[in-house]
Amino acid sequence: MFVVFWATCRVIHDGTISAMTQTTAAVRATGLTKRYGSADARVVALAGVDVEFHRGEFTAIMGPSGSGKSTLMHCVAGLDQADEGTVWIGDTELTGLRDDALTSLRRDRVGFVFQAFNLLPTLTALENITLPFDLAGREPDREALDKVVATLHLRNRLHHRPSQLSGGQQQRVACARALVTRPEVVFADEPTGALDSAASAELLGFLRRSVDDLGRTVAMVTHEPSAAAYADRVLFLKDGHLVGEIHSPTADSVLERMKSFERAVV
Repeated sequence: MFVVFWATCRVIHDGTISAMTQTTAAVRATGLTKRYGSADARVVALAGVDVEFHRGEFTAIMGPSGSGKSTLMHCVAGLDQADEGTVWIGDTELTGLRDDALTSLRRDRVGFVFQAFNLLPTLTALENITLPFDLAGREPDREALDKVVATLHLRNRLHHRPSQLSGGQQQRVACARALVTRPEVVFADEPTGALDSAASAELLGFLRRSVDDLGRTVAMVTHEPSAAAYADRVLFLKDGHLVGEIHSPTADSVLERMKSFERAVV
């Protein structure tokens, strides 16, 4: 199963796809293949995956351990390079970008939230949030900063260092850092894995609001049906293939779909 986006692209005479036309996809990829190891030890993590993530939509990615979900996210986010296939963020093709151009794209157009908070311990919450602007050598967008801080209820924690914040507060700071540059897409890889249930619900609610209130695009890898229920759409991977999707998911519908994959005969 794959997600088709031919309507947003143009096929030219040699059969290749032109990315010059406008598209409603924030991220899209064709033919992603990623292998690890060699000979008998070779593992195919992605097997020719075609996918897109729509603008202003919250997409969850699920699958059994080893299904390729984190590999897919890392490839479409420009953190890892597929062996085969092509990735676009907006109308920019990542394939073949020089390292400096790829670094700039990730800094300016993509936000990341990971299970590990990745906050610098010597910086305050505010300094951690505005770090992407410091690295780019420009001043923060005050309007965007104020809106993100208000949305994530961080105003009274801005001058605290990470050691003075709870796990949930640290993850909110990491989320704010991902959102403050107004990225085209935010990638979240198991963002609730280190949080308790209350902090997880809080963070997922903020990711949901970043889509609804801030107009962001969010793609999240998770193994939790309750987390996937916050999304607009859930994609399911198994053995490196996209094998299904659900729109307007509930925790129960996601769990039932996961169980059906486990029951299926390979």
